[in-house]
Amino acid sequence: MKKIITLSSFALIAGLSQAQVQPFHKEPVFPENDSKAKFHTVSGERHGPSFFKKEVFPEVEYAPGEKLAFDKYHTVNVMYHWYETWAKQFPDIVDLYIVGESLEGRPIYQMTITNKKTGKETDKPAAYFEGGRHSGEITSSESILWLTQHILENYGKDAEITHLVDTKTIYLRPQNNPDGSNLYLYTAQANRSTIRPHDNDRDGLVDEDPGEDLDGDGILYQIRKKAVTEEEKKEANFIIDPDHPSGKLMKRVQAGKGEYLMYSEGIDNDGDGRYNEDGIGGLDLHRNYLENWRPDTGGDLTGRGFTQNGAGEFPLSEPESKATVLWVLSHPNISVVNSMDTRVPMHLRAPSTSKAEESMYPSDLEIYQEMDELGLSFTAYPWAGDVYETYATRYKVNRMTGDPLKPSPLFGHGPDFGYFYFGSVWYGDELWNNGAMKDYNGDGIYDDYDALMWDEEENGGSGFKSWTPMIHSELGEVEIGGFHPKFFGQNGPTWQLENWAKKQAQFNLAMAKRLPELKVGEAVVKELGKGEYEVSLSWENVGGLPVALEQAKLVKIVQEDRVSLNFAKELTEGYEDAKVQILSPELYDKTIYAGYTGKGEKKSATFKLKVNSDQPVKGKIRLSSTRGGFFEKEFTIN
Repeated sequence: MKKIITLSSFALIAGLSQAQVQPFHKEPVFPENDSKAKFHTVSGERHGPSFFKKEVFPEVEYAPGEKLAFDKYHTVNVMYHWYETWAKQFPDIVDLYIVGESLEGRPIYQMTITNKKTGKETDKPAAYFEGGRHSGEITSSESILWLTQHILENYGKDAEITHLVDTKTIYLRPQNNPDGSNLYLYTAQANRSTIRPHDNDRDGLVDEDPGEDLDGDGILYQIRKKAVTEEEKKEANFIIDPDHPSGKLMKRVQAGKGEYLMYSEGIDNDGDGRYNEDGIGGLDLHRNYLENWRPDTGGDLTGRGFTQNGAGEFPLSEPESKATVLWVLSHPNISVVNSMDTRVPMHLRAPSTSKAEESMYPSDLEIYQEMDELGLSFTAYPWAGDVYETYATRYKVNRMTGDPLKPSPLFGHGPDFGYFYFGSVWYGDELWNNGAMKDYNGDGIYDDYDALMWDEEENGGSGFKSWTPMIHSELGEVEIGGFHPKFFGQNGPTWQLENWAKKQAQFNLAMAKRLPELKVGEAVVKELGKGEYEVSLSWENVGGLPVALEQAKLVKIVQEDRVSLNFAKELTEGYEDAKVQILSPELYDKTIYAGYTGKGEKKSATFKLKVNSDQPVKGKIRLSSTRGGFFEKEFTIN
């Protein structure tokens, strides 16, 4: 990992001197950095457009101010500016580096926070938090930014944060998908994750049908069309919700029982009768993980198995998900992870393809359930639990059919990789709630009715555009309107931003504070006589987690805690004639394997030595725990 100072220093990042190596080709200028460009371009070969009019949203800060405030959303560059600023401001506790590159070659920044004077970052228990995987779910990135600032500005002031940074390591990645986030914040477009071209509707054309801003307001709203023809009436599946007095809210019904047809704003570019069904990209970085991956739609040649929409060509096919997984696997000291999205809202975790009682160790499930409650104590989200059952059945009944909802699998999902493959506490939390702050009509469901009620009562009605008549080139007489898709639907209005970013960050911080913590005593030397001695070390796990979940033990992501002695080489040479002989343990490697130190557990290890020297003998006793840390204590005999 190479430290960085500025966005433009790519040669320096690679450890090269710009004075020595000059590139033949000019470095590309990304469209967000080109102030003269009128269009935001995306790379790749597709059948639809690869350039879109640049927009400036009042909800977004495009250039950093003197102070960081959370009254607007921040672009990738603004976030990176603050990361660079903090790296210079807090050099004793911060390392900043590029951990990977996006599909288009944008750097993916990551920060390590730990007190460098108290040990290496890899020698301490660690937590990892990231946001921005899904292009438009930018509230998650804001929560990472808020948490970063909170930790850094309170180090040395807040006792718990100071202790955390002194004894643990926090890894922070605010933007895991800078390509998608830039597309979202600079244009009217929105996409799921990566901008890699993808045939979403499987018609042989790629990205051929993105949305169009028909009324020129920079936002892609909804279109409603009154069904007129007999064919339209057979397909009509929306009515004006009779329960809401405004006449603005649309309610889905069975096809043929409605009065309206609904479309997203745009035209039918490929003439298939659907609108904007195949825009930029379409793969899902959160279905691209190793664990329980399934082929993308159409990839099951039998037609009878499971597939996963957006899964990608193969696990970790995308550089952004690869940059997460391979980096995490190289840091097994990580016990706690939250890789966040929007907008359920929910503390979301494994399992994603089975019931928890069927596939998780009971003690591990208990830890997760404690974390669920911890999260709810900060956020008051309506739900916390697993993907397969809790998430899939959170509303119990299908509102369209009346059938009971059943558990439903999600494949290639991050939380499943995190628990089943990596053996950690790994969440994929969902922030924001589409404005559905409470259940206004008491039907047990947080839906658009509740969102519109809150928007009108608390948000000045700015989250919903009243239906406005227009003539559509293909549909004829229509109306454009609906919820603001970016700053009400996927993310909240700006005055709500800090509240949601903060409370989620507080949960993540609380999880970090529960990392395992081994409190290690000094080495104790006891003389036994006849040149023999005992050297002992004791420790206690005073943290909130064991050094290994049962799943981590099963998949061998962690080694058991080990204690060993270290002497100068000349003291242990000569076998029976050595100046220092380790009599116990009798094993050749002379290591004491101490198992895994549980929460609140005390342990000790004792070596028996024989010293054949009248001179003082200095040595070190070492405790090595994959997720508990590395400790070394010096001692002297004679």
